[in-house]
Amino acid sequence: MSDLMTETWWWPYVMILVAGWLATDVWRWLGVFAGGKLREDSELFIWVRCVATALVAGVISKLVLFPQGVLGDTPIWLRLAAAAFGFVCFLALGQRVIVGVLSAVVFLLTGWVILGS
Repeated sequence: MSDLMTETWWWPYVMILVAGWLATDVWRWLGVFAGGKLREDSELFIWVRCVATALVAGVISKLVLFPQGVLGDTPIWLRLAAAAFGFVCFLALGQRVIVGVLSAVVFLLTGWVILGS
């Protein structure tokens, strides 16, 4: 088995896929089974939704305020303006998440191209 791991180029990718699947899918299935029995207005369900929303908000704020790579080269005012523009589009155009995300990305890329030239 150790020869297989050292001599093949694809072995690390298989390990990443298997480990990633095991680490996430088990919890997804447990969530499906447990969530099927919860009422939508129960305290636990409301708490889970709040935690999920807080995690998404934390990831978005980290991307906007402390980005890595090329995004870190853009000015903070452009990142904040793109986030605000995306939020306004989200509210104005029927509260569709895809509209908010795509409009913020287009705003950010347009500003990045204009500033880069």
